[in-house]
Amino acid sequence: MAGFYLFCTLGLVYLRWGPPLTTAVQIERRVHAFRYREPYQKRATWVPLGQISRDFQHAVIAAEDGRFYEHAGIDWVELKKVVEDDFERGRLGRGGSTITQQLVKNLFLSTQRSLIRKGIEFTLVPLTEWILPKRRILELYLNVIEWGHGIYGAEAAARYYYHIPAARVNREQAARLAAIIPAPLHRKPDRMDSYSGEILRRMRNVGW
Repeated sequence: MAGFYLFCTLGLVYLRWGPPLTTAVQIERRVHAFRYREPYQKRATWVPLGQISRDFQHAVIAAEDGRFYEHAGIDWVELKKVVEDDFERGRLGRGGSTITQQLVKNLFLSTQRSLIRKGIEFTLVPLTEWILPKRRILELYLNVIEWGHGIYGAEAAARYYYHIPAARVNREQAARLAAIIPAPLHRKPDRMDSYSGEILRRMRNVGW
């Protein structure tokens, strides 16, 4: 385990300046496709944060982590709400993960849900926030997360779904793309009318 944490630490130091060559989730998807002999084509193009439209950035933050710039990696306020909600329903529901937690999962862990994975994720989040500035965390996140089968990052998503670069994504398109992040292998932007409307409302409420 000490070797794993050393690997993650060195990886985060590199990622402060360099783009990731791949991620744990991308490897997981490729292995799954190979194992089950499914077609797999990776689409991913790294772009700096400045080449992702502000609307796109704001929509993702509004959808996934509205207090991103206020917390230190773990949103204890939101986590408390999630725990209370799960307790009332008597089962595990929404994850309540922050952008930093999701980045850690994508870079170093997997999509499999377990208490062990969640525990490791929690221990890596403070390290990530210590090594990486907030804007770099957001930049990495927007470039590595899934937006469909083999589609990774904002640039690839914008070009695949709307045939435009991420820099030209408007508010409506941004909200629809952000709406599929929780289940990118099953959702499509053109079917996200209700949730994209909610994301647009959140954006307006904070002045975006």
